[in-house]
Amino acid sequence: MNPAFRRQFSAVLSIAVQRRALLCGRSNGLEQPPAPASSLLVLQRRRYCCFEMKPKVYVTRNDYARIGLDLLKEECDISLWDEAYPVPRDEFLKNVAGKDAIYCSLNDRIDKELLDQAGPNLKVISTISVGYDHIDVKECKQRGIRVGYTPDVLTDATAELTVALLLATARRMFEANKQVHTGGWKSWSPMWMCGKSIKNSIVGIFGFGRIGQEVAKRLAPFKPAQIQFTSRTDKFLTAEDLGVTQVPFDELIETSDFLIIACSYNVETANLFNDAVFSRMKPSAILVNTSRGGVVEQHDLIHALRAGKIQAAGLDVTTPEPLPLDNPLLTLPNVVLLPHIGSADIETRIEMSRITACNILAGLKGVKMMSEV
Repeated sequence: MNPAFRRQFSAVLSIAVQRRALLCGRSNGLEQPPAPASSLLVLQRRRYCCFEMKPKVYVTRNDYARIGLDLLKEECDISLWDEAYPVPRDEFLKNVAGKDAIYCSLNDRIDKELLDQAGPNLKVISTISVGYDHIDVKECKQRGIRVGYTPDVLTDATAELTVALLLATARRMFEANKQVHTGGWKSWSPMWMCGKSIKNSIVGIFGFGRIGQEVAKRLAPFKPAQIQFTSRTDKFLTAEDLGVTQVPFDELIETSDFLIIACSYNVETANLFNDAVFSRMKPSAILVNTSRGGVVEQHDLIHALRAGKIQAAGLDVTTPEPLPLDNPLLTLPNVVLLPHIGSADIETRIEMSRITACNILAGLKGVKMMSEV
């Protein structure tokens, strides 16, 4: 290689290294400062060197934000289910064999059967979600498979959606909108379509992690009488900082006018909100769930709504998803249903895709992931 060409090649390589470092070296949209020029070649050798053979990555659908797929294509051989809906199970099993990594979502069940089918080459699974209950993490750990996910980045988007869903349910917005479209709106009436105000109410939050805390911050300006929460761990310092109160679960369900579910889904929370809980809530209480559908025993919720054990429910998550069109929830006027769009703002979904891809690249290279389970 002649000296002039070598200098030109080195300059192009340095630019490429800086670009990838910026793309995969920032968190929550905050860029890290570029490495000094003297360290770029070291950085390139240690972290961003090309693989001797391109790893094989399976992507479970074709409509993830392009930034993640483009990052992977630079260094990996990509195969994907080329449709904008979840890969069918039989296709997933058929095509995952021999892959080094999997880029997946909540819709894709990663269990022992699939891991067996993938074989010993599989090193990394990265899900474009904060939840990872669809992945058998214990089995992955036993096989030395690293698991990446996307916490933090979707916190604000989900908190915003939670507040929006609470307001829509409390103020009966979907019911009122339907009346506009169907001719039910005849004239102004003093008590027609009246809902509930957050002001002077007691707001309860079950689960006080990142999302629960951000929901509390956003609700404070609505001037509730009290914001209270229940958490598996003591968070008295956090509660003091935010001006909220930590209470036992029994007190939370019995005293809250609005009860927001913001917990993770696990063996302790599965079907926790059932008939026994609904029977102890205020008949005027409104339930909002933006966590996982499995936290609520759905048949019991339907019964509670019909029997007047609680007043209304706002749900961004259900069991199953999507909800069948003949499900009774769709017939109840006091239910607001959304199609699991808690993190669905454009910037958030783009960032989730980038982090998912960067987790895969880091896992394949044996370095620290941006977010690892």
